[in-house]
Amino acid sequence: MLKTVNPATGQEIARYTELSLAQIEERLASAQKTFTRWRQEPLQTRASLLHRLAGAFEEHKEKLARQATMEMGKTYLSALAEVEKCIACFRHYAKEGPAMLQDKAYGLSNGGQAEIKFLPLGPILAIMPWNFPYWQVVRFLAPAILAGNVGLLKHASIVQGTAAMIEEMTLAADAPPGLFQNLAIGSKAVAQIIDDPRVAAVTLTGSENAGSAVAAQAGRQLKKVVLELGGSDPFIVMPSADFDKALKQAVTARIQNTGQSCICGKRMIVHADIYDRFQEEFIAAMRAVKAGDPMDVASDMGPLSSTAQRDTVLQQLEEAKRQGAKLDGGKALPGPGAFMSAGVLTGLPEGSAFLQEEVFGPVAMLFRVRNIDEAIRIANDIPYGLGSSIWTEDKAEQTRFINEIEAGMTAINQMLVSSPEAPFGGIKRSGHGRELGTYGLHEFMNLKTVLRPGS
Repeated sequence: MLKTVNPATGQEIARYTELSLAQIEERLASAQKTFTRWRQEPLQTRASLLHRLAGAFEEHKEKLARQATMEMGKTYLSALAEVEKCIACFRHYAKEGPAMLQDKAYGLSNGGQAEIKFLPLGPILAIMPWNFPYWQVVRFLAPAILAGNVGLLKHASIVQGTAAMIEEMTLAADAPPGLFQNLAIGSKAVAQIIDDPRVAAVTLTGSENAGSAVAAQAGRQLKKVVLELGGSDPFIVMPSADFDKALKQAVTARIQNTGQSCICGKRMIVHADIYDRFQEEFIAAMRAVKAGDPMDVASDMGPLSSTAQRDTVLQQLEEAKRQGAKLDGGKALPGPGAFMSAGVLTGLPEGSAFLQEEVFGPVAMLFRVRNIDEAIRIANDIPYGLGSSIWTEDKAEQTRFINEIEAGMTAINQMLVSSPEAPFGGIKRSGHGRELGTYGLHEFMNLKTVLRPGS
């Protein structure tokens, strides 16, 4: 039985019966049957479905946003923004995607010709997290549908209502039955689905441990996997930066989604020339962050996704203090729900085991550095390599940060965000492969080479 709970109140919302083995088989058979037809549909037919999906999300965006807020606690305004981002993603691939899938021809050194065709693989299993319950799914689903694949969703157990609504939207858009199906299952059922020969590939967004387990399972079947895992992104501020803008964005980056984002700026690495001022004003700004009812537009952030998630963060903070850090804020708030205050950790010693972890909550770490070499060294001294945010007007510094920070993404003078047009993903223990953009579209395709003799 899967249970959803409102993290703002602690009240149970609904229970969902997990699919039986027979029901899982029905869905796998439906996915395979639909794929054999969907792959033959013209590109414009597939693109038209994406336009209709955008329309369905647009028509029901308030309902969709309320569901996400109720199930995982993000503010209603941010949930609305997430749904609107999904709409933009559908429309982007509907408009720009067909050109990304056109055959490409090359001349060969032997006088012959090569043609590259982009062909679908089959049913794709998506294992998705609760933190962006619509966006994480749509950024897989939109390119998958356009490519001619079909989707199977194993969503996080705490957002089963949201998962069901995504399937509801596909049916409202008149998608073929079996094109996208929500699998209400627990994690124990995932292995057998990955092993099923009808499942062509797997994409997962989640924890490092989950990614490792899924990659190992898929590897035994030699199946393609895209992994978007954790991060502890550096947010580096140098003396030439626009100080006020960097400070404001640092707060936003850390508290967005109540700090539950893989690309939140988590480690604020600040040059010594401006560190004291930054620390004073950053701590003051974090103290002013209002955690409250996520439906209230006056709330800066809602609760964490569950009391268990909040308790995990609080335990991490206690460990950080044992390792020598000083904590300002970062406390559980009284009353029902999984609320906590925003916080700042200072004085973490280099080599601290805490720095090897991802903190999935609204608590930032502050570091003082003397120069760019030290900033790059501290930025890279973690097992993760997802994103980074760099604040400097010095072009030479920008070039060094871009080339030397070990991350899949670097944002210059802005906080890191994802968008439908640009590839998204990391290196090191943050995963491999890319979502979004042309590269994300091609991840789950057979790039088939066709050779022809010269004329």
